[in-house]
Parts: sequence; structure tokens; C-alpha cells
Amino acid sequence: MKIGTPKEIFEGEARVAMTPDSALQLQKLGYACVIETGAGLSAGFSDKAYEDAGVEVVKTAAALWKAADVVAKVRPPSEAEVKKMNEGQTLISFFYPVANEALMKQAAAKGANVIAMDMVPRISRAQKMDALSSMANIAGYRAVIEAGNNFGRFFTGQITAAGKVPPAKVLVVGAGVAGLAAIGTATSLGAITYAFDVRPEVAEQVESMGAQFVYLDFAEAVQDGAA
Repeated sequence: MKIGTPKEIFEGEARVAMTPDSALQLQKLGYACVIETGAGLSAGFSDKAYEDAGVEVVKTAAALWKAADVVAKVRPPSEAEVKKMNEGQTLISFFYPVANEALMKQAAAKGANVIAMDMVPRISRAQKMDALSSMANIAGYRAVIEAGNNFGRFFTGQITAAGKVPPAKVLVVGAGVAGLAAIGTATSLGAITYAFDVRPEVAEQVESMGAQFVYLDFAEAVQDGAA
């Protein structure tokens, strides 16, 4: 069986579904790997790095979709990519089936299989496959780094010969996976961090990370514990 990864076509997308290291692991399990030329460049992986890892590099997306039994990518496929799918082929990617119902029907009409990584249940048994939480964790971290870059002064307080600089105050809205990552990053950078979530039961988790939970009264309470 051959597993392939095409180049992401969404503008600004720098991620790639297969790295040279993951390709080596797949080959140890008995799978052959193929990748479209340039697919890993934005993520810092050259075609040579893939070739050194034993991955076949093909020149076009059409050749990739034709050669692979399983296609792994990051973003949901475009309509043009779904048209390249073959009967019995399996696509593994974020798909968002509710938002992309038409694409799902097109893939089904092709006789292809789709595994939507965004639909993997967030349970302990599926933790290693929880790509959504992994991406949310990165997003929360990156959000604070980008905010700090645009803030204009130190996050942490400073005492200098010219006087004192107070620490920044950060408010994180939402204490899900991304929110908790943002709280941890802001706190570690020395900011005074506040956080709010519609689920008051997460207050203890927020406060354990060094942030202050902001309580607000709402007429309706959230019934489930999902973030």
C-alpha cells in the first residue's frame, strides 16, 4: 500500500501532512511513501530530505493522486482535488463534513473513503489521533507570541534605572485547549493573566496555571462540559 501527500493548495498554508521522519516510521510498518515535489518546502523540508528518507517524489499533483492508495493532507480537499480521487482510495485530512457536505457527496459518488480528522472523538483512547487538539495547542501558543510581537513593550514587569515598567495584562477568552495554551504562554512570559469561560467548572484549571478566572453571570448555563 502506498501513502501519499500532495502539496497544500490553500493560500498561506505552510503545514504538510507527511514529514521525512513520519515517512520513515510508515516505511518500517511496510508502507511505501510518495510526495508531490515542493510539498514540504514551506514547512522546512526539501525534496532531497524526503528522497533521503526513501520517499518517492513525483512532479505533479495528478501523478500523486493517481499513485497513492491513501492520501494524507492537512486542509479539506478542493473540488478539483476530489475529482482526482479514485474508487477505493482513502483520504485522511481535516474535512469538516457538515460545512463541506457537497464535497462529501462527491467523494462518496467516486467510491472513495474519507477519514475526517476533525471528527476524531476527544477521548483517552483516541488521544494519539487528536490532531484538532494538537493544532489548537499550537494556535494558543502562537496567538500570545504574535500578540507580544505587536504589543510594543515587555510582557513581564521591569525595574530599570529610568523607572518601573508594569507587567502587561492579558485576557484570554475561552479555556479550551487553545485557551489553556495561551494562558500558560502569557503567564510564563510574565504577564498578569486573566481568563474567562462560559464553564465556571474550569476555573480551578485556569487558576492552577497562574491566571485569575473572571466570573460573569449569565441567564443560561452550559449543559455539557465541551470546550
